[in-house]
Amino acid sequence: MSIDAAGAVGMLDLLDDTTTELGTISAPSAVASDGRYLFATTPQGVDIVDSGVWTWDHVDHFHYYRADPKLLGNVTGEGTATVSTSNTSTVGGTGLFFPLTGEAVLLDNEALSQGEIRELFRIETGQHSGLAVPLGGGALVTHAGDRGQATEVRFHRADGTPVDGSSVECPDAQGTITTRVGVVIGCATGALLATAEDGDVTFEHLPYPEGTHTQPAVEFDNRKGRPSVAAPAGDEGIWLLDTRARTWQLIQTTEPLLRVSAADDADEHIVALDRSGRVRVYDGSSGDEVGATEPLLPRSIADPALLDGVELTVDRQRAYLNAPAEGVVYEIAYADNARLARTLETPTTPAFFAETGR
Repeated sequence: MSIDAAGAVGMLDLLDDTTTELGTISAPSAVASDGRYLFATTPQGVDIVDSGVWTWDHVDHFHYYRADPKLLGNVTGEGTATVSTSNTSTVGGTGLFFPLTGEAVLLDNEALSQGEIRELFRIETGQHSGLAVPLGGGALVTHAGDRGQATEVRFHRADGTPVDGSSVECPDAQGTITTRVGVVIGCATGALLATAEDGDVTFEHLPYPEGTHTQPAVEFDNRKGRPSVAAPAGDEGIWLLDTRARTWQLIQTTEPLLRVSAADDADEHIVALDRSGRVRVYDGSSGDEVGATEPLLPRSIADPALLDGVELTVDRQRAYLNAPAEGVVYEIAYADNARLARTLETPTTPAFFAETGR
């Protein structure tokens, strides 16, 4: 799916190259996706688009579903919202956090799947850049300290009430992702891994390796649902976190990277975008570079306003990268020496895009 700078929404079917124009939302400044819905930050809050295609992961096999795509409407809020999703689009929730008011909102995914926007809770936690992360029928919510930074994470039930004894320190909490193991939240000192079972939430702190002093991981990404996640490590390279083994790895690279994502396949590929617009592929076990493209989006890289909307998405076989100024999306066979497989023309200029149905 693609959304242009004015809010026009379009879909391109990668199987038969058919296109659909869904209509127009308010002009977006950021877009997030869980693989089915697109959550677009607009001046009014967050506009939600249902692509109508999604996957249910049963671990050893997948079920694929299709419904009519539609524009669902808006969730009001102030400031650029942080959107936190889970691995399932029809159960559980989706978290929105509005920094200017400190409001944490949990949306009902089952209602979204029926075309209804329903807030399970909306609570005020103090003005800060925070998170509301769905977990176990409720959500992990950051709370502000004296300096207006997220210092603590608390678990709130679906009705918004906090659970006694389910809070933990997480200084300068930023960035989150849901893996097959649990929920990851970045902290200044490492990562917080939260899991839920029978209504009980367990927290584990995964500190950075001793002797490492690079910037913390805050922009986690991976092939949806997989245990391993990657994040840029400042100008030094890549942070790789294996949530199953509870281990960090710092992979140093020759080029500073803008986006990174862990494919977590048999060859442990990590796919990255560098500052020149090249897509680079690394072996996660050795750290060696195993492939790279030519610069793909020089005009988009040169425009900071456009660069904010550039997204690198990885699935089981391909990586996708939008080039807003060039007006295309690139499909890259990352396991085949970063071969450029296709250049895709979307029905609306891909200022923002998401791969849905995964």
